[in-house]
Amino acid sequence: MPSWIDGVPADALSVKDRGLAYGDGLFETILVKAGQPLLFERHLERLARGGKRLAMTLDLPLIERECLAFAAQMKEGVMKLIVTRGDGLRGYAPTSGAQPRRLLQSSALPAYPAAHAEHGIRLFPCRTRLAEQPLLAGLKHLNRLEQVLARAEWNDAEHTEGLMRDTSGRVVEAVYSNLFMIKGGVLLTPDLTRCGVAGVMRAELLALAEQNNLPARALDLSLSDLQKADEVFVCNSVYGIWPVRAFEQLNWPVGPVTRKLQNLVRGLLDI
Repeated sequence: MPSWIDGVPADALSVKDRGLAYGDGLFETILVKAGQPLLFERHLERLARGGKRLAMTLDLPLIERECLAFAAQMKEGVMKLIVTRGDGLRGYAPTSGAQPRRLLQSSALPAYPAAHAEHGIRLFPCRTRLAEQPLLAGLKHLNRLEQVLARAEWNDAEHTEGLMRDTSGRVVEAVYSNLFMIKGGVLLTPDLTRCGVAGVMRAELLALAEQNNLPARALDLSLSDLQKADEVFVCNSVYGIWPVRAFEQLNWPVGPVTRKLQNLVRGLLDI
């Protein structure tokens, strides 16, 4: 189906748009099933946090209505919502009174092999490091060149995702997923106050852990912590959870905590 720009079908964008010029904006990648956007409240909450952090005045009720209407037409697939600061003049300073621009795009459901979820995946050791910038940490902003560089590092069938660290060597996330590990019955995930994307599925899993009396912590993690982990998995809001079975010389089983969380997530995403 055609893309929408500011609520109407369109396929052309102003060359003055600050999202194009500076990556000045935010985006959400939303799974749609039976005409409904899934985990939609969490997506809107993250978008609102990003808008506040970037000092963008977002009409969230309007964005919600447009997303629901677009998803209803899509029926099934992946909906990408992009919100830019709108048009601007030359220079970094935002133009006073600029109106944020809303873009909606649709794509088919990705055909991920069932083996990824059942048997697990291997992570690639990315050389590209994430820069530490607390003001942007956690946001799903449009500046994704670090991920572009990291994803270009491998092109083989052996590796499905890549592990990314920050410039200090801390484990942060995968290229398009968040990372979790289980050690001694505790669910651990990297702290994202310096860099990284605070994923919608990550937030959902932390909430599910609390509801199911599973101890969970977000903290600084290193490669040595990864070596000591009992289970490892990655997640996002489109595919759910993939166990990690290997990273370089390390290997892990698909453990009981990962399986339990997978079963909970399958109900949420209808996968």
